[in-house]
Amino acid sequence: MIGIIDYGMGNLHSVLKAFEHVGADVEIITSAAQIDAADKIVLPGVGAFQDAIRTLHEKELAAAIIESVRSGKCFLGICLGLQLLFDVSFEDGEHQGLGIIPGKVKRFDFSTHPHKDILKIPHIGWNSLKMRNGCPLYREVADGSFVYFVHSYYVVPDDSSVIATTTEHGIEFVSSIHRENLFATQFHPEKSQRVGLQMLANFASL
Repeated sequence: MIGIIDYGMGNLHSVLKAFEHVGADVEIITSAAQIDAADKIVLPGVGAFQDAIRTLHEKELAAAIIESVRSGKCFLGICLGLQLLFDVSFEDGEHQGLGIIPGKVKRFDFSTHPHKDILKIPHIGWNSLKMRNGCPLYREVADGSFVYFVHSYYVVPDDSSVIATTTEHGIEFVSSIHRENLFATQFHPEKSQRVGLQMLANFASL
């Protein structure tokens, strides 16, 4: 069973329906015990990093998430669920994340960019993926495929070997990561039509 963590800040309905569409056995889960019991974990998220990390700790979910990844359980983070994996975010101050992936979360800054007048923040809409490390999430997904983004912040891993894809928006930023059993995307597979459904099917079949 794939457990989608509900901590009050995820686009749960869309993620749930997308997994159901590809035939996955999936449930919404809300407790550390359910995280432990699930075969695979999905951490979606939209909104502010500070509120999300505080809520994960208040609901006693943070430690269970960290342990599930360390145990080798397949894990998928989506959007804010990617950013929360990192050491620190600089969204509205400085806030400690889950610390599973060394690195930081930064805001796009185009103030000195030669095309600053046309580069929008947040980055919203369809953009393409440049494949980097043969991530199994992208089996049968073509290099250059378009996926759907909504974000103002992006991750900067300390270890470049975890980078699965990059995308261009003023800069070349990390749009997904992969390390062993852990997968996470800045974009929304559940909103990325056929390409995104293929990714979710790939995750379900791991």
